[in-house]
Amino acid sequence: MLQYIVWDVDPDIIRIGSWPIRWYGLLFAAGFLIGVQLMTFIFKTEKKPLADIDPLLTTMVLSTFLGARLGHFLFYEPTEFLHNPLRVITPPFGGLASHGGIIGAIIALWLYSQRSSSKTTGQTFLWITDRMCITAALAGAFIRFGNLMNSEIFGKPTNVPWAFVFVRDHEFSQVPRHPTQLYESLSYLILFVVLFWYWKTYRKQSAPGTMLGISLVWVFGLRFVWEFFKENQIAFEDSMNLNMGQILSIPAVLVGLFLLLRNSIRPSLLVPVALVIQSTSICYRCEHTSPLPNSSKDHQSSWSNDCDVPAVNRRVVKVRHSQNHIANLKKPYLKLNYLI
Repeated sequence: MLQYIVWDVDPDIIRIGSWPIRWYGLLFAAGFLIGVQLMTFIFKTEKKPLADIDPLLTTMVLSTFLGARLGHFLFYEPTEFLHNPLRVITPPFGGLASHGGIIGAIIALWLYSQRSSSKTTGQTFLWITDRMCITAALAGAFIRFGNLMNSEIFGKPTNVPWAFVFVRDHEFSQVPRHPTQLYESLSYLILFVVLFWYWKTYRKQSAPGTMLGISLVWVFGLRFVWEFFKENQIAFEDSMNLNMGQILSIPAVLVGLFLLLRNSIRPSLLVPVALVIQSTSICYRCEHTSPLPNSSKDHQSSWSNDCDVPAVNRRVVKVRHSQNHIANLKKPYLKLNYLI
């Protein structure tokens, strides 16, 4: 007989009067505090002003929270939002949508990158977003583990040996289920390790947006998969082939793929293509003369002078001109790419 894990953890660590201190809040705060230390290390390493860290992370926390709250109501309870929009900012703060949190964070980072201090120190939108993906991945691991401590957002019934029985949940039947909180928490933790290693190793030659692209594809690609193992959070999702979390994950994955493909294409890769195109081109006026006679002597004279050069030589001149033109464009392109 299989021995499952019986999960009967109190979500409250301690109560101070009527105010509980919960595991979820503690883990959320731990993710924030470690993120501060991590961003301090990144800013010191890349010689950015440390005074920008506090406004950056404060803005991130507020925008992520508000985006997650607003996203929950817009994506899952739109009618409730229309009847009582103040529920977004009033307790109890039940219901946070990670997709809304991502949108809120991206808007905040764009606003941060428009500051004069950010522009003068090279903190472009993609530069700062790449670095924040590292801390966000670690915070995501803490938050999903907090969901486990709350006995929420768990999976469908299963008979795998590592299944959890969530005793404190009374919405669904208390049978062995997939611990999807752990699946997602480990996914975030792996992403954090990969991104931190990538930053340490390739930050100087990495194109802006690469770490953001990796994060979007990894997080929302796996989110799409894990949703097949999770119980639907809202009743209307039961009638859908793909639930709301999966539908919202698709555009995020596509944006991530676009960033990765965009950063993998460089002008130097297009040089062979340009050479082939130019080498096969022909002189239009030499090869395609009009069968009708032309009475203009001046026009005929200029026409013949242009065609005095053999076709092969004209192709060589065109190829060399194209090579020089592409070579001149390469350096400005790369500089522009890193300023985006």
